[in-house]
Order: sequence, then structure tokens, then C-alpha cells
Amino acid sequence: MRGQINKQQPMFVVVNLEEKVPAEHPLRAIKRQADAILTAMRRDLAAAYCSNNGRPGIPPEQLLKAMRLRALYSIRSEIQLMQQIDFNMLYRWFLDLPLDEKVWTPEAFSV
Repeated sequence: MRGQINKQQPMFVVVNLEEKVPAEHPLRAIKRQADAILTAMRRDLAAAYCSNNGRPGIPPEQLLKAMRLRALYSIRSEIQLMQQIDFNMLYRWFLDLPLDEKVWTPEAFSV
């Protein structure tokens, strides 16, 4: 029997990104290494931010890992990087960015 395409989108979907990334994917080793280095830098990164002024910023760990993705996958611009992060679940997994969280604007990389 021929299957039917269901064009009705589900209202809620539960997706575990950890399960979507194959165990042997090369980005897993890079993520482990990056997370270890950034964990060691956590105190220095926290010292660069004011703790009681303004709204919370984007975690610098995510920005640094996004720059790593840009270099690894030869993404030409911050605009393209944001577009890729917006729809690529692998990139969201690498950045620890939930699927329902909005992606930043390219200006996040400006000084």
C-alpha cells in the first residue's frame, strides 16, 4: 500500500539532539575538546562580564564554539553562520543551543 504524506505539523515534538548525532561523528571529539578548554577558561570569561549591570549576554563559550564551526565548515560570513545555526541541528548540538531558542544576530560578533 502506498504511504501518505501528512502535511499537518505536530504541535509539540520532543527531540534529543544528543541521540541525533552519530557516536562516531568527528565533531564529537572536537566538542569534547572545546568544552574541556572552555570549562578551564570559565573563571577568566566570567571576569570579563559585569555581574550586576544590564541584561544577560550570549555565553562567550557559545560564541567561541560558533567561530570554531565557521572555521571548520568554511562558512564565509557571520550572516551565513547564523543561517546555518538556525536550521542545522548538528550545529545547535555543538553549541548546546536548544532547538526552540532563537539564534543570535550577526552583530553578536561585532565589538
